[in-house]
Amino acid sequence: MFKFSLVLPIYKNEGNILPLLGALMMLDENLENHCEFVFVIDGSPDDSEKLLSAHCADYVKNYQIVSLSRNFGSFTAIRAGMAEANGEFLAVMAADLQEPPELVLDMFKTLTAGTADVCFGQRKSRNDPFGKKLLSSLFWGLYRRLVIPEIPAGGVDIFACNRKVIESILNIEERNSSLVAQLFWVGFRRSYIPYDRKEREIGESAWGMRKRISYMLDSIFSFTDLPIMFLLLLGIAGLALSLMYVVVVSVSHFLGLIGQPGFTTQSILIVVFGSSILLSQGVLGCYIWRILENSKRRPMYIIKSVNSNTENIMEEADDQHTRKGDL
Repeated sequence: MFKFSLVLPIYKNEGNILPLLGALMMLDENLENHCEFVFVIDGSPDDSEKLLSAHCADYVKNYQIVSLSRNFGSFTAIRAGMAEANGEFLAVMAADLQEPPELVLDMFKTLTAGTADVCFGQRKSRNDPFGKKLLSSLFWGLYRRLVIPEIPAGGVDIFACNRKVIESILNIEERNSSLVAQLFWVGFRRSYIPYDRKEREIGESAWGMRKRISYMLDSIFSFTDLPIMFLLLLGIAGLALSLMYVVVVSVSHFLGLIGQPGFTTQSILIVVFGSSILLSQGVLGCYIWRILENSKRRPMYIIKSVNSNTENIMEEADDQHTRKGDL
């Protein structure tokens, strides 16, 4: 078993492979060849896998090249790498070198010191065009407000964790979920290490608007009941306001202030039944949410550690029993 593992999802990174291997070689030297590098080819259509197969042995000592049958997505590829990795401590980083590889060393240092169970890279700045910065800020701002308030403002592109966290994540078997949200859901002690994100020099990011929206929806539907509660509260508020409206319209009708025939009855029916439908949908949504939560089959709890003297107590009981038998 290796002490360290580094998982790298690979998708359309042909131009980055050789610079990446050069950076990993320096990282491997700093870790005294105690690191295992797990490259996960996520159905990449270019020659990334061929380049890795041809040159990996020239740069790093211990490595795996895991090739998936098709493109399953970055987070699924990372999970596959986590399942194949053998290290006591594991880090995950992208292959585009926008996150400095030396950050992995800081994370492993924190984990081996035992001060945290999972480390997240926290962006201080990013060298990207203004449009990308704005889009990223809006996206992660909404994500923090709607899904995980504790997530760093710039999101999570690099993290590291110990074996306990790895096993907890791998015990969660859910499709269309969020690996980052799962890392926060399992708990444990967290540490945040600030860094400056570099500009991408080779290739273009596959993290487009469609994937961002899909990721946001998966996270919302998997980790929060906010839409259902909003619908429920909207129904309650609408029903309360509609009852007030009924009183106002009824009084106006009896005072002769409404001359249009049928207006009073129709308007009352519309507002009351409309609010009642919203309320009933919210109630049904709460029950459906609970069914969804049970169908996910997430563990009810996760044990971080156990400190017990049960064995000593049992040994003392056995000794006492033996002494009584001797008497």
